[in-house]
Amino acid sequence: MLGNITLGQYYPGNSFVHKLDPRTKILVTLLLITAIFLAQSAVAYAALCGMVLFIVALARLPFLLVLKSVKPLLFIILLTLAMHIFLGQGEQILYQWKFIRVTEEGLQMGVKMSMRLILLLMLSSILTFTTSPIVLTDGIESLLRPFKRIGVPAHELAMMMTIALRFIPTLLEETDRIIKAQTARGADFSSGNLLQRARNMLPILIPLFISAFRRADDLAIAMEARCYKGGEGRTRMHCLRYSANDGAAFAFAFVMLALLAFLRWGAGRIV
Repeated sequence: MLGNITLGQYYPGNSFVHKLDPRTKILVTLLLITAIFLAQSAVAYAALCGMVLFIVALARLPFLLVLKSVKPLLFIILLTLAMHIFLGQGEQILYQWKFIRVTEEGLQMGVKMSMRLILLLMLSSILTFTTSPIVLTDGIESLLRPFKRIGVPAHELAMMMTIALRFIPTLLEETDRIIKAQTARGADFSSGNLLQRARNMLPILIPLFISAFRRADDLAIAMEARCYKGGEGRTRMHCLRYSANDGAAFAFAFVMLALLAFLRWGAGRIV
Protein backbone atom coordinates (compact mmCIF):
# COMPACT_ATOMS: atom_id res chain seq x y z
CA MET A 1 0.00 0.00 0.00
CA LEU A 2 2.65 2.50 1.05
CA GLY A 3 4.82 1.56 -1.91
CA ASN A 4 2.10 2.75 -4.29
CA ILE A 5 2.22 6.34 -3.00
CA THR A 6 4.06 8.45 -5.55
CA LEU A 7 3.72 11.88 -3.91
CA GLY A 8 6.99 13.81 -3.98
CA GLN A 9 8.78 11.52 -6.44
CA TYR A 10 10.72 12.84 -9.44
CA TYR A 11 10.57 11.01 -12.77
CA PRO A 12 13.67 11.94 -14.83
CA GLY A 13 13.09 12.82 -18.45
CA ASN A 14 13.89 15.14 -21.34
CA SER A 15 10.40 16.11 -22.46
CA PHE A 16 8.93 19.51 -23.27
CA VAL A 17 7.41 19.73 -19.76
CA HIS A 18 10.66 18.70 -18.04
CA LYS A 19 12.54 21.51 -19.81
CA LEU A 20 10.13 24.25 -18.74
CA ASP A 21 11.23 26.81 -16.17
CA PRO A 22 10.08 25.70 -12.67
CA ARG A 23 8.39 29.08 -12.14
CA THR A 24 6.40 28.51 -15.32
CA LYS A 25 5.33 25.06 -14.19
CA ILE A 26 4.21 26.33 -10.78
CA LEU A 27 2.25 29.28 -12.20
CA VAL A 28 0.72 27.24 -15.03
CA THR A 29 -0.33 24.58 -12.52
CA LEU A 30 -2.05 27.27 -10.41
CA LEU A 31 -3.82 28.64 -13.50
CA LEU A 32 -5.01 25.18 -14.53
CA ILE A 33 -6.20 24.48 -10.97
CA THR A 34 -8.22 27.70 -11.21
CA ALA A 35 -9.66 26.41 -14.48
CA ILE A 36 -10.70 23.18 -12.75
CA PHE A 37 -12.76 25.14 -10.22
CA LEU A 38 -14.53 26.94 -13.08
CA ALA A 39 -15.80 23.67 -14.55
CA GLN A 40 -19.54 23.06 -14.19
CA SER A 41 -20.73 21.15 -17.26
CA ALA A 42 -19.95 17.72 -18.69
CA VAL A 43 -18.27 19.39 -21.68
CA ALA A 44 -15.97 21.34 -19.34
CA TYR A 45 -14.93 18.21 -17.45
CA ALA A 46 -14.34 16.37 -20.71
CA ALA A 47 -12.08 19.24 -21.83
CA LEU A 48 -10.18 19.07 -18.53
CA CYS A 49 -9.69 15.29 -18.83
CA GLY A 50 -8.40 15.76 -22.37
CA MET A 51 -6.07 18.52 -21.13
CA VAL A 52 -4.59 16.29 -18.40
CA LEU A 53 -4.09 13.41 -20.85
CA PHE A 54 -2.40 15.80 -23.30
CA ILE A 55 -0.01 17.08 -20.60
CA VAL A 56 0.81 13.52 -19.47
CA ALA A 57 1.60 12.56 -23.08
CA LEU A 58 3.63 15.76 -23.57
CA ALA A 59 5.64 15.01 -20.41
CA ARG A 60 6.19 11.39 -21.55
CA LEU A 61 5.05 10.08 -18.18
CA PRO A 62 3.53 6.61 -17.75
CA PHE A 63 -0.19 7.18 -17.29
CA LEU A 64 -0.45 4.51 -14.59
CA LEU A 65 2.28 6.31 -12.63
CA VAL A 66 0.26 9.54 -12.65
CA LEU A 67 -2.92 7.62 -11.82
CA LYS A 68 -1.20 6.13 -8.75
CA SER A 69 -1.05 9.61 -7.25
CA VAL A 70 -4.82 9.37 -6.68
CA LYS A 71 -4.50 6.29 -4.45
CA PRO A 72 -3.52 8.05 -1.18
CA LEU A 73 -6.74 10.10 -1.24
CA LEU A 74 -8.99 7.45 -2.81
CA PHE A 75 -10.89 7.03 0.48
CA ILE A 76 -11.54 10.78 0.72
CA ILE A 77 -12.69 10.86 -2.92
CA LEU A 78 -15.11 7.98 -2.38
CA LEU A 79 -16.32 9.56 0.89
CA THR A 80 -16.96 12.87 -0.91
CA LEU A 81 -18.88 11.03 -3.63
CA ALA A 82 -20.99 9.12 -1.08
CA MET A 83 -21.76 12.23 0.99
CA HIS A 84 -23.04 14.14 -2.04
CA ILE A 85 -25.04 11.15 -3.31
CA PHE A 86 -26.79 10.33 -0.03
CA LEU A 87 -26.89 13.77 1.63
CA GLY A 88 -27.24 16.05 -1.38
CA GLN A 89 -30.48 17.97 -1.82
CA GLY A 90 -32.48 17.98 -5.02
CA GLU A 91 -35.89 17.64 -6.60
CA GLN A 92 -35.31 14.76 -9.03
CA ILE A 93 -35.39 11.68 -6.75
CA LEU A 94 -33.75 8.62 -8.32
CA TYR A 95 -34.02 6.26 -5.34
CA GLN A 96 -35.52 6.45 -1.86
CA TRP A 97 -35.59 3.98 1.01
CA LYS A 98 -36.71 5.20 4.43
CA PHE A 99 -34.44 8.16 5.25
CA ILE A 100 -31.97 7.40 2.43
CA ARG A 101 -32.62 9.47 -0.67
CA VAL A 102 -30.56 9.68 -3.85
CA THR A 103 -31.24 12.68 -6.06
CA GLU A 104 -30.05 13.47 -9.57
CA GLU A 105 -28.59 16.79 -8.41
CA GLY A 106 -26.68 15.13 -5.56
CA LEU A 107 -25.32 12.45 -7.89
CA GLN A 108 -24.15 15.05 -10.39
CA MET A 109 -22.50 17.17 -7.69
CA GLY A 110 -20.77 14.08 -6.21
CA VAL A 111 -19.32 13.09 -9.59
CA LYS A 112 -18.18 16.67 -10.26
CA MET A 113 -16.46 17.06 -6.87
CA SER A 114 -14.75 13.67 -7.22
CA MET A 115 -13.53 14.60 -10.69
CA ARG A 116 -12.16 17.88 -9.35
CA LEU A 117 -10.16 16.09 -6.65
CA ILE A 118 -8.78 13.55 -9.13
CA LEU A 119 -7.76 16.25 -11.64
CA LEU A 120 -6.17 18.35 -8.87
CA LEU A 121 -4.10 15.40 -7.66
CA MET A 122 -2.99 14.47 -11.18
CA LEU A 123 -1.95 18.03 -12.05
CA SER A 124 0.01 18.40 -8.80
CA SER A 125 1.71 15.05 -9.41
CA ILE A 126 2.74 16.08 -12.93
CA LEU A 127 4.46 19.11 -11.39
CA THR A 128 6.49 17.01 -8.92
CA PHE A 129 7.17 14.23 -11.45
CA THR A 130 8.72 16.66 -13.95
CA THR A 131 10.61 18.95 -11.53
CA SER A 132 13.54 17.90 -9.36
CA PRO A 133 13.49 19.04 -5.70
CA ILE A 134 16.46 21.40 -6.14
CA VAL A 135 14.97 23.11 -9.18
CA LEU A 136 11.58 23.28 -7.45
CA THR A 137 13.21 25.02 -4.49
CA ASP A 138 14.75 27.65 -6.77
CA GLY A 139 11.42 28.20 -8.49
CA ILE A 140 9.44 28.64 -5.26
CA GLU A 141 12.12 30.93 -3.82
CA SER A 142 12.12 33.09 -6.96
CA LEU A 143 8.34 33.43 -6.87
CA LEU A 144 8.36 34.32 -3.16
CA ARG A 145 11.25 36.78 -3.45
CA PRO A 146 9.03 39.88 -4.01
CA PHE A 147 7.37 39.17 -0.64
CA LYS A 148 10.70 39.55 1.17
CA ARG A 149 10.00 43.27 1.33
CA ILE A 150 7.24 42.58 3.86
CA GLY A 151 9.38 40.16 5.89
CA VAL A 152 8.48 36.82 4.26
CA PRO A 153 11.50 34.42 4.53
CA ALA A 154 11.38 33.29 0.90
CA HIS A 155 14.38 30.97 0.89
CA GLU A 156 13.56 29.33 4.22
CA LEU A 157 9.95 28.66 3.20
CA ALA A 158 10.98 27.25 -0.18
CA MET A 159 13.62 25.04 1.43
CA MET A 160 11.23 23.70 4.08
CA MET A 161 8.49 22.90 1.56
CA THR A 162 10.87 21.18 -0.84
CA ILE A 163 12.67 19.14 1.82
CA ALA A 164 9.32 18.05 3.25
CA LEU A 165 8.17 17.00 -0.24
CA ARG A 166 11.50 15.27 -0.92
CA PHE A 167 11.37 13.18 2.26
CA ILE A 168 7.79 11.92 1.84
CA PRO A 169 8.87 8.86 -0.23
CA THR A 170 11.77 8.21 2.18
CA LEU A 171 9.51 8.29 5.24
CA LEU A 172 6.96 6.06 3.50
CA GLU A 173 9.66 3.49 2.78
CA GLU A 174 10.79 3.72 6.40
CA THR A 175 7.19 3.24 7.60
CA ASP A 176 6.76 0.18 5.38
CA ARG A 177 10.03 -1.26 6.72
CA ILE A 178 8.96 -0.71 10.34
CA ILE A 179 5.54 -2.30 9.73
CA LYS A 180 7.14 -5.40 8.22
CA ALA A 181 9.62 -5.64 11.12
CA GLN A 182 6.86 -5.30 13.74
CA THR A 183 4.66 -7.81 11.91
CA ALA A 184 7.54 -10.30 11.87
CA ARG A 185 7.72 -9.88 15.67
CA GLY A 186 4.03 -10.77 16.01
CA ALA A 187 2.41 -7.33 16.00
CA ASP A 188 -1.16 -7.13 14.67
CA PHE A 189 -2.34 -3.87 13.08
CA SER A 190 -5.61 -5.03 11.49
CA SER A 191 -7.65 -6.53 14.35
CA GLY A 192 -9.45 -4.93 17.30
CA ASN A 193 -11.54 -1.79 17.61
CA LEU A 194 -10.49 1.73 16.66
CA LEU A 195 -8.85 2.46 20.04
CA GLN A 196 -6.86 -0.78 19.98
CA ARG A 197 -5.67 -0.10 16.43
CA ALA A 198 -4.55 3.38 17.51
CA ARG A 199 -2.56 1.85 20.37
CA ASN A 200 -1.05 -0.71 17.99
CA MET A 201 0.29 2.16 15.89
CA LEU A 202 2.63 3.31 18.69
CA PRO A 203 5.36 0.73 17.81
CA ILE A 204 5.33 2.29 14.31
CA LEU A 205 5.13 5.99 15.19
CA ILE A 206 7.87 6.06 17.85
CA PRO A 207 10.64 4.52 15.63
CA LEU A 208 9.39 6.61 12.70
CA PHE A 209 9.70 9.89 14.65
CA ILE A 210 13.14 8.90 15.93
CA SER A 211 14.25 8.06 12.39
CA ALA A 212 12.81 11.33 11.03
CA PHE A 213 14.62 13.43 13.66
CA ARG A 214 17.84 11.53 13.01
CA ARG A 215 17.57 12.14 9.26
CA ALA A 216 16.83 15.83 9.83
CA ASP A 217 19.84 16.15 12.14
CA ASP A 218 22.12 14.34 9.65
CA LEU A 219 20.90 16.62 6.85
CA ALA A 220 21.50 19.76 8.94
CA ILE A 221 25.03 18.60 9.85
CA ALA A 222 25.80 17.74 6.21
CA MET A 223 24.59 21.17 5.02
CA GLU A 224 26.62 22.95 7.72
CA ALA A 225 29.73 20.90 6.86
CA ARG A 226 29.41 22.06 3.26
CA CYS A 227 29.08 25.70 4.41
CA TYR A 228 25.59 25.93 2.95
CA LYS A 229 24.09 29.37 3.02
CA GLY A 230 20.86 30.14 1.25
CA GLY A 231 19.21 33.37 0.28
CA GLU A 232 21.27 36.43 -0.66
CA GLY A 233 24.70 35.84 -2.15
CA ARG A 234 24.08 32.21 -3.00
CA THR A 235 25.37 31.11 -6.40
CA ARG A 236 23.57 28.58 -8.59
CA MET A 237 24.84 26.10 -11.12
CA HIS A 238 21.80 26.64 -13.36
CA CYS A 239 20.25 30.10 -13.54
CA LEU A 240 16.52 30.31 -14.15
CA ARG A 241 15.64 31.80 -17.54
CA TYR A 242 12.36 32.02 -19.40
CA SER A 243 12.25 30.74 -22.99
CA ALA A 244 9.78 30.59 -25.86
CA ASN A 245 8.52 27.26 -24.54
CA ASP A 246 7.49 28.97 -21.31
CA GLY A 247 5.49 31.51 -23.31
CA ALA A 248 3.74 28.65 -25.14
CA ALA A 249 2.91 27.00 -21.80
CA PHE A 250 1.43 30.24 -20.43
CA ALA A 251 -0.59 30.70 -23.64
CA PHE A 252 -1.96 27.16 -23.30
CA ALA A 253 -2.94 27.79 -19.67
CA PHE A 254 -4.71 31.07 -20.48
CA VAL A 255 -6.54 29.46 -23.41
CA MET A 256 -7.80 26.69 -21.11
CA LEU A 257 -8.78 29.26 -18.49
CA ALA A 258 -10.67 31.32 -21.09
CA LEU A 259 -12.35 28.18 -22.49
CA LEU A 260 -13.56 27.07 -19.04
CA ALA A 261 -14.75 30.61 -18.24
CA PHE A 262 -16.68 30.69 -21.55
CA LEU A 263 -18.25 27.28 -20.90
CA ARG A 264 -19.38 28.46 -17.46
CA TRP A 265 -20.65 31.96 -18.15
CA GLY A 266 -20.73 32.38 -21.92
CA ALA A 267 -22.23 29.18 -23.27
CA GLY A 268 -24.49 28.46 -20.31
CA ARG A 269 -24.69 25.22 -18.39
CA ILE A 270 -24.44 22.10 -20.57
CA VAL A 271 -25.12 18.87 -18.70
